[in-house]
Amino acid sequence: MNPTELATQHGVDLTWQQGCYEWLHAHPELSLQEQETAAFIARKLAEFDCDVTTGIGGHGIVAIFRNGHAPEGKTILMRADFDALPVTEDTGLPYSSTNEGVMHACGHDMHTSALLGVCAVMDARRDAWEGTFIALFQPAEEVTRGAGMMIEDGLADKIPTPDVCLGQHIVAGPVGTVMSAPGPVLAACDTITITLFGKSAHGSQPHESLDPTFLAAMIVVRLQGIVGREVSPEDFAVITVGTLSSGNTNNTIPDHAKLVLNCRFYDTGVRDKTYKAIERVIRGECYASGCERDPIIEYSAHGELTDNDQDVFDTVRPHFDATFGEKSVTAERWTASEDFSEIPRHFGVPYLFWTVGVTNEKTWNSGNVPGNHSPHFAPAPGTLEAATKAGITAVAAYLAH
Repeated sequence: MNPTELATQHGVDLTWQQGCYEWLHAHPELSLQEQETAAFIARKLAEFDCDVTTGIGGHGIVAIFRNGHAPEGKTILMRADFDALPVTEDTGLPYSSTNEGVMHACGHDMHTSALLGVCAVMDARRDAWEGTFIALFQPAEEVTRGAGMMIEDGLADKIPTPDVCLGQHIVAGPVGTVMSAPGPVLAACDTITITLFGKSAHGSQPHESLDPTFLAAMIVVRLQGIVGREVSPEDFAVITVGTLSSGNTNNTIPDHAKLVLNCRFYDTGVRDKTYKAIERVIRGECYASGCERDPIIEYSAHGELTDNDQDVFDTVRPHFDATFGEKSVTAERWTASEDFSEIPRHFGVPYLFWTVGVTNEKTWNSGNVPGNHSPHFAPAPGTLEAATKAGITAVAAYLAH
């Protein structure tokens, strides 16, 4: 059976999937707090003939499906994430979040439900494939820690080394459209926290101070010039000042200020050049202001570039085309970031990460389309089926016989 036949004619009852998705959507949990979500996933996996390990790096789970007839076959890993966001839902869905101020606004509930559907098909249709299939359910993606935590907790000792890793993400786009491409498809990212030290004084005596608020403002202005004047127009770079905090009262010049930056790139060379420029601007402005104490510059929330392997793309894409027809399209680069690629990087294996559209035709044509992380983000009917088919197709591209 070829991958398209397995994806579209597998004969497995997946009517439970919608209820699974609705439960997950209604019970979101923040990163590092996903106890009930992990327990729910583990209970569903217990229905299948697979080896399940829970509690990896906190709440991470792996399920290993082996085909006893051909243990020498390839090993393919597919990953889904399952943490939610601190967003107050405003979708009007009958299964809206019951956890106040927390929402599956990024679609991780859909990723998990789709991968559970892939598991069900791989479990029931061992006659159609051979080798080893690993389903990996990852917590804490939103804080770019989950993949690293699972790796640090000995993931490599708990599963066979995969030959290829796969992952997907739902996004705003025509519902059921599967978008894939080789090369960089999601940006690398980092958070940079900058603490600046000045000298406090009364607001009526600015000449007695070394004003860190003014210093921070000058740095913000100069940072914008890095992308505009030091990064080639042919390259991509983002430096966003997400936070500028300084002082507590109107009549006191504070003694410190803090900036928090969000930076994104498609090229590590551009990233490294830009970070050198950022540090040069910070230290230069501190020197110009006469700071007596060096700034503290801290990097965190690192996300590696998602850089799809050409050979994996060449293997999977023809089957996406066969399964989805004109709805299999070439993806545009997405400026969001993911920690998925840390898993294949850890094992030193190639990978493919694709996206699936969730927006109904009327909303898409209106131009007012809620995106990921919006309180209005609500995948249209058909998304779950498409994401499940895409997962089956990609896995079967390597394991079907």
